[in-house]
Amino acid sequence: MEEANKRIIRRVPRSELGWIGTDESGKGDFFGPLVIAGVYMDKNRVERLKNLHIRDSKKISDNVIMQMDYRIRTTCAYSVVVIGPEKYNLLYEKMKNLNLLLAWGHARVIENILLRIECPKAVADQFGDESYIKNALMEKGRKISLKQMPQGETDFAVAAASILARAEFLRRLSLLSQEAGLALPKGSSALVDDVAKKVLEKFGKENLVKFVKLHFKNRDKILCPQPPRDAKI
Repeated sequence: MEEANKRIIRRVPRSELGWIGTDESGKGDFFGPLVIAGVYMDKNRVERLKNLHIRDSKKISDNVIMQMDYRIRTTCAYSVVVIGPEKYNLLYEKMKNLNLLLAWGHARVIENILLRIECPKAVADQFGDESYIKNALMEKGRKISLKQMPQGETDFAVAAASILARAEFLRRLSLLSQEAGLALPKGSSALVDDVAKKVLEKFGKENLVKFVKLHFKNRDKILCPQPPRDAKI
């Protein structure tokens, strides 16, 4: 396997080497998966994509996100890791820590890209302790320089990764909505609670694991709703 990996790595002059940016989507959404994406960026690709005005995906409408996603995917080497609700809940139950789960995903996309292209460094949006991602990296990933920064989306590659992650999250949420027969909203608002109650009524408590992230407080709101303040107990 190692020899095969060596054959597919693209070697480029060191002066032309770029960097990998990673980001995630879905960690604040009760419904749907957690998606982590990584994008390889260099000067040439920045030039080819500059007209897209790439920025933090949270500042871009869903329709525009999908258009930008296609351009980035067809221009850059990338990797997307999707952790669906059922798998997410299993991993969270095992790890008991969202940051460890995020680090595992960020490390995987970095390693996946390094199998395809030589790269000396990576940049990630910072979450938790900086050691999380470093500890999750394997042999290839530990040889690169890893920088974690607050508001990482100010980095061009991280912003591009945030767009890929959000686009994939939207696609997966749409598929999950079709499965549920309901339009599953983003976020964790009161509207989300209302729709989650409908999912609960339709599929039962045992099947919530297929649609939601069970450690969110929304779960307790729909399973153990508080009585109205003026209700007699």
